[in-house]
Amino acid sequence: MKNNILILGLSLCTFVPCQAQRQWTLKQCIDYAIEHNISLKQQQQTVVQQEIALNTSRNNRLPNLSASASQTFNFGRGLTAENTYANRNTMNSSVGMSTNVPIYTGGQLTHDINLKRLNLQAALADMSKAKDNLSIQVASAYLEVLYQKELVKIAENQLKLAEVQKKRIEQLCLNGRAAESDLAEVKSAVAADELQLTQQRNSYQLALLDLSQLLELPTPEGFDVETPELPEAGKVTLDIPDAIYQQAVATKPRIKSEELKVRSAEESISIAKSAKLPSLYAQGGLNSNYYKVSGFDASSFGRQMKDNFSKYIGVSLSVPIFNRYSTRNQIRTAQAQHVTQQLQLDQAKKDLYKEIQQAYYNALAAQSQCTSSQAAQTAAETAFHLMEKKYENGKANSTEYQEAMVKMLKAQADGVQASYNFVFRKKILDFYQGIEL
Repeated sequence: MKNNILILGLSLCTFVPCQAQRQWTLKQCIDYAIEHNISLKQQQQTVVQQEIALNTSRNNRLPNLSASASQTFNFGRGLTAENTYANRNTMNSSVGMSTNVPIYTGGQLTHDINLKRLNLQAALADMSKAKDNLSIQVASAYLEVLYQKELVKIAENQLKLAEVQKKRIEQLCLNGRAAESDLAEVKSAVAADELQLTQQRNSYQLALLDLSQLLELPTPEGFDVETPELPEAGKVTLDIPDAIYQQAVATKPRIKSEELKVRSAEESISIAKSAKLPSLYAQGGLNSNYYKVSGFDASSFGRQMKDNFSKYIGVSLSVPIFNRYSTRNQIRTAQAQHVTQQLQLDQAKKDLYKEIQQAYYNALAAQSQCTSSQAAQTAAETAFHLMEKKYENGKANSTEYQEAMVKMLKAQADGVQASYNFVFRKKILDFYQGIEL
């Protein structure tokens, strides 16, 4: 019995989720999300399909080979060798093998291979773009968890201060130096702070849930993130949008994808034009047959197959002359698609520049807000400590003390929010510059 319990215990330990044993860094979260995200797995299948399409296109250069066999029986009247008709039953067996080899197809096969190769590269670029988008989502959710985590700490400090104040007022009431109304007011403040802490913890758990779901974790239980060191906003230098754009337009996968699709459209035009050119194929084959007429002697099957054996080789040339303007319209359609794809590339570049501009000024504003919030937090903390001393010396009432404490805690919360907002905005700029999140 004891052995069974021990085995059960070891089994349960084996299945404890790994996230319960450590705190996750941002990079670990991003890597895990990329590995387990279902949408990315679906995107990977698109890449696989394009690889198969490229392989199929390359194989079109190879010769084909097919074998055939037939067996027929004829009953009733038929023409004889004497040019008369008689009731005879005949049997005919034939076998053959043929091949067809493309020699020249107007460049269609070459352009089709190039097209499929570009489509594969575009699919890989789209895959990278999807990974980038997922990384941004994870980074945003990760920083939201950190922000909510800091707010929990602030709420806990607020409750501790309120409880210290409550004990102080209780002692003063016992000594007759404070009224019961003051104690009731402090108890009310403690209850409100306890509620605030509970709500903040719930917000933190919801943020953890959002991040864990983004990572495709089975449960957020035991999941936590590592708190990194925040940079000092005033010491961070932001690159100008034009410099960031030059890096982004050369490296971002979404631009690369659109460029590859433009080249694919060019290959589609070449494929359509190849239909105007002749095509040349080489052909060859082997054949033999066996023939038997009822009532007459015939050579053996093996003898006839040997005697009737034949082979052939040849070439076939197809020259397009007129196909109801179908080729012309296919070329025009491909050219229109090329123009459309070029416009999409231009639009993607414009959208990228606008996004970088927006991200830059958001980061600039967040940097200024962070610096101001830190100054406001320092001032609020100094004011609270002065008010705390005045309150302890009886030179300020509980209302003034509570107001100073609320201002300090709000300034701390604003400072944390501003810090994480700046970190996120800076991460976005890093992302456009190709820097790993």
